[in-house]
Amino acid sequence: MIARIIKHKKSIVIIFMILTILSTVAQFAVSVNYNMVDYLPKDSPSMNAMNLMEEEFDEPVENARVMIQDVSITEALTYKEELEAIEGISGVMWLDDVVDLKVPLEMGDSDTIESYYQDKAALFSLNIAEGYEVEVTDEIYDLIGEENAVAGEAVNTATSQKMAGSESMYAGALLVPIIILILVLSTNSWMEPVFFLTAIGVSVLINLGTNIFIGEVSFVTQSVAPILQLAVSLDYAIFLLHSFSDYRKEVSDPKEAMQLAMKRSFPAIVASASTTFFGFTALTFMDFGIGADLGLNLLKGILLSFISVMVFLPALTLMFYHWIDRTQHRSFVPDFKNIGKHVMKFRIPSLILVLLIIVPAFLAQSNTSFIYGTGEHPENTRAGQDVTAIQEAFGKNMPMVLLVPEGDRAKEEELVQDLESLPQVSSVLSYVNMVSPAIPPGYLDESMTESFYSDDYARITLYTETDAEGEESFSLIEKVQETADSYYEETHLLGESVTLYDMKNIVQKDNKLVNWLTIITVTAVLLITFRSISIPLVLLLTIQASVWVNLSFPYFMDTPLVYVGYLLISTIQLAATVDYAILFTENYNHLRKEMPALQAIKKTIDDKIFAIFVSASILSSVGFILWITSSNPIVSSIGLLLGRGALLAFIMVVFVLPALLVALDWVIEKTTWKPNFYKGK
Repeated sequence: MIARIIKHKKSIVIIFMILTILSTVAQFAVSVNYNMVDYLPKDSPSMNAMNLMEEEFDEPVENARVMIQDVSITEALTYKEELEAIEGISGVMWLDDVVDLKVPLEMGDSDTIESYYQDKAALFSLNIAEGYEVEVTDEIYDLIGEENAVAGEAVNTATSQKMAGSESMYAGALLVPIIILILVLSTNSWMEPVFFLTAIGVSVLINLGTNIFIGEVSFVTQSVAPILQLAVSLDYAIFLLHSFSDYRKEVSDPKEAMQLAMKRSFPAIVASASTTFFGFTALTFMDFGIGADLGLNLLKGILLSFISVMVFLPALTLMFYHWIDRTQHRSFVPDFKNIGKHVMKFRIPSLILVLLIIVPAFLAQSNTSFIYGTGEHPENTRAGQDVTAIQEAFGKNMPMVLLVPEGDRAKEEELVQDLESLPQVSSVLSYVNMVSPAIPPGYLDESMTESFYSDDYARITLYTETDAEGEESFSLIEKVQETADSYYEETHLLGESVTLYDMKNIVQKDNKLVNWLTIITVTAVLLITFRSISIPLVLLLTIQASVWVNLSFPYFMDTPLVYVGYLLISTIQLAATVDYAILFTENYNHLRKEMPALQAIKKTIDDKIFAIFVSASILSSVGFILWITSSNPIVSSIGLLLGRGALLAFIMVVFVLPALLVALDWVIEKTTWKPNFYKGK
């Protein structure tokens, strides 16, 4: 196989270039989904309720609110007509839908009126159709101007969609120069970084293009997967080309040097790719679809990066290796000789420190407060300022829709009265309190009843004074559900906060499954790689400790963490950074056959600290740049956790792993198959 790759190098390079061009074009045909609701399981309660309401009622649930300031009743009605005329908007609701404007406002219910109109400010509720969020939001902005406000779930989707493309470009523009700088410092040729980035860049572009067979990806995948693929698989290219450089010094024929390099680096690349591959496989088992969507893309990415490094990179290098020769430069990095001796002076303090912090870190990360949606937009954005303006004028107003069997007007009236008495419920709209339980719906025009009744269901809309999510919001959902269930055997509840409540329950179950699958699969790879029972435990403890410390930061800083970020990073950090521990331990095992444990560990630190630092600094740079550039709270939180996690994993592998390997040397020897450790002193 290796001989064929070398023989057909020109054909291979041409084929990969053609695939890359086709994939670059194809990626523009892949649609990006910004609606997290679509990734809930189809059988979740809120999805069932949403599907049922779409079947039974024409009028959708509101997902946006528009506030117009300094307007009269007549002017507000004109604005309402203009909003209704915008394509993609349906069901604009205002004061005229709940009270008779021919009657003086002073005679109406003040709470109801002030929900829609107060201090010459009008608040409209409306629905923006899925897929129209960006266009409709832009038209609303043009209509209402800078001094007025629009907010809601649809506006959040539009804002995320508009920012995603420009932010990805910005992140890439920052990241590529940083990676090139790191690679230039770590190599002896100006061209080697170009070869690394070309090999992985080709696999990233092919991965993006093959998404055309899936048809659609989530906004999290679109923002995170390409950069993450680049960061975690760049090591494969570095392993191969460094081996090639080493063999060039021993043999004169570049083809022979490449053959030897491919054979030598193959086991390390396979082990590194396997832990990452199987770690990401765990994400595909999530019920919450964003995890499965990202997991599938990362799996494809790792596989394509592996193929690119083992097939395309050797062919490309042999065609243009003279460029590497012509662009040699002196090493910019000082010799790390004897650094192992200094690091090992800290082995006992390192172990004591880890023993002191590991339990508090584990407990802290288990008690972090979470956000399950996309969180709030920053105050310096139009979306964030509009939310604040509406809440200051009208307070919080989160809608929920309850569907119950139609028919028993007396029971429905009792239920509505009970719902109105619940804390945080500001108002309830239903037929029995907006029209009259005494008037049969059949006696009235359909236009007056269609928003309240279908053939089989009654629709009750609640407006609550809670945020979209949080303990208060979720507690109210449980109370509403409990109240409705006390009257009817069949009830259905939906709305943004209900969706987030479902999301919370689903992703918390996913967390246990994904974590266990990651640990089991990575352990299996480590068992096969090292043929040892104790080494996988030592490596997993080292990396898992860095994960717990990383995830404990939000608890100690008293900041909520986006749960999707928490769920993904606990898998990604383990899968991506366990490679450092593998590289380190493989080298130590090799040296341990020739020398005592302490001497072997010192030499391993000298030999490998820079290689691990290069890998960790690239992954960390990727994370911190995602954090800095993304306005989307999910992408931003994944970035911060990834950046901090890579640095913590580097510190643990350099300071704690050597201490554990030396302290447990006799255990490792007893529990490893044919260790052949050096017996001298």
